[in-house]
Amino acid sequence: MLTDTHTHLYSDAFNDDRDTMIARAVSAGIKRFFIPAIDSETTQAMYDLEKKHPNKVFLMMGLHPTSVKENYEEELGHVTQQFKERSFYAVGEIGIDLYWDTSTLGIQKIAFKKQIQLAKKYKLPIVIHCRDAFDEVFDVLEEEKDDALFGIFHCFTGTFEQAKRAISYNMKLGIGGVVTFKNGKIDQFLKNIAIEEIVLETDSPYLSPAPHRGKRNESSYLTLVCEKVAEIYGLSKEEVAAITTENSKKVFGI
Repeated sequence: MLTDTHTHLYSDAFNDDRDTMIARAVSAGIKRFFIPAIDSETTQAMYDLEKKHPNKVFLMMGLHPTSVKENYEEELGHVTQQFKERSFYAVGEIGIDLYWDTSTLGIQKIAFKKQIQLAKKYKLPIVIHCRDAFDEVFDVLEEEKDDALFGIFHCFTGTFEQAKRAISYNMKLGIGGVVTFKNGKIDQFLKNIAIEEIVLETDSPYLSPAPHRGKRNESSYLTLVCEKVAEIYGLSKEEVAAITTENSKKVFGI
């Protein structure tokens, strides 16, 4: 059994074939799908997915850093209200993104901190989005570090030193399609990270693994990520699937 710890199954990219795409993933051995939130506009689509695929789809709730705009307080209010109404498996995806907009760094940090504190309140993991912002993310984690802080550093693309630092904050590394890229670099040091410190993900419909790079990603392609990780660690695909799924259970509690 494989676990896709990060997939946007509600994305418009799947509007034409969502059911068959999910069925294809299930047939490939992916039995658990963890769904990150983006903003209030994606909430109902997430709930609809959960209703249609019970025992397979597990929801997070949070405000994505690229959705942190002038109305971020209103959006954080929406996140807080959802937690009052029901339970989730993580607060995510949250973090800092300086690729698209550096002008919002100040409010991105505020939103990140508030959502970390929300996760601690509910004793939940966080799922971190970090793009061109390792130093800024680490600064916030340093301020918030304690025994209640844990989660996943989603779509990890950093260096070996950054990987070790992320793990020091009780974060698992989310390993996806980038590990299959010739210029992805993480394949060069991943074997020096204990496999107990990683989980697998697709981030579909984004970041398709080779040989599908540049095309729409989907959860069934998690098998390609698993194959590459198995090659790196010198393990069977079955061993990697079992270990990383167990790692995901430790994070999400299910």
